[in-house]
Amino acid sequence: MSENNYQPPKVWTWHKSEAGQFSNINRPIAGPTHEKALPVGKHPLQLYSLGTPNGQKVTILLEELLALGISGAEYDAHLIRIGEGDQFSSGFVEVNPNSKIPALLDNSATPPIRVFESGSILLYLAEKFGHFLAKDIAARTETLNWLFWLQGSAPYLGGGFGHFYHYAPLKIEYAINRFAMETKRQLDVLDRQLANHRFIAGDDYTLADIAIWPWYGALAKGGLYDSAEFLEVASYKNFNRWADEVANRPAVKRGRIVNRTWGDEQLPERHDATDFDAFKL
Repeated sequence: MSENNYQPPKVWTWHKSEAGQFSNINRPIAGPTHEKALPVGKHPLQLYSLGTPNGQKVTILLEELLALGISGAEYDAHLIRIGEGDQFSSGFVEVNPNSKIPALLDNSATPPIRVFESGSILLYLAEKFGHFLAKDIAARTETLNWLFWLQGSAPYLGGGFGHFYHYAPLKIEYAINRFAMETKRQLDVLDRQLANHRFIAGDDYTLADIAIWPWYGALAKGGLYDSAEFLEVASYKNFNRWADEVANRPAVKRGRIVNRTWGDEQLPERHDATDFDAFKL
C-alpha cells in the first residue's frame, strides 16, 4: 500500500498481515487469549516484566531501594515474553487488564495490591518505602512534574520515532521526520533543565531520573534504535553528563539487566541479590 495515495476508509478494518513484526501480539481488542496462572516467588513483591525501558524503571528503583538497605523491597522478577504473548495470559490480565509490562503484585497486603503502568508502580514503591520522592510539597511536585513529563513524552520516542525509524516495515519520510523533530525537542528540554541542575528535578536523585534514564539515557549510550548519530545525541552536553552519571550508579547497572534476554549482559529472571554475582557490575 503506497504511503502517497492511501485514503482511510469510512470504517477501519484490521489487517493482521500489514502489522509488521508485531503482528503476532498487536490486536484491536483486550482480554486474555489463554488460561495460565502467573508464577509466584518467595518475596512479597512479585514483578512480571521484560527488560525494556519501561521495565527497567521498576527494577532500577527496586535495586536503588535495596542499596539503601530497605529489605522490604526484595522482589522476584518473572520474565514476560511479550513476543510470545505471555502478557495475554489470564493470570497477567488479572494483574494488568491493559496487557502491558511491567505489572506488580504486592502480596504483603491483604488482599494483595495490583499495580500496573510503570509510572504508577514507581509512585507506589516510592510512597510505600519513603524514598526518592520528597515530602516537601515544592520538591515533590517538581519530581512529579518530570515523572508525568516522561509518561507523556516517551510514547513519542518509542511508539513514534522508534517505531517508524527502526521497526516499521516501510520507511516513511514524513513520519520519521515528524518524530525525529519531537525527539530532538525533548532532548533539548532535558538539556536545558540539566544546564542548571545536577539531576532532573534538582540537586537530588529522584523518581524523575529513575523514570527518564531508561528511555533517554539509552539514547545517549547508543543502545536505543541505533539512532544516536542520526539524532546527534552527543551534541546535548548537559544531558550526556547526566546520562553518564546515572549510568554509573551500581543499582542502575543491576536494574537495567533484570528481565533482559538480549545483549551482552542478561538476567532473564531475578529472585535473589546473589543472581548478580556472575556479572562484573
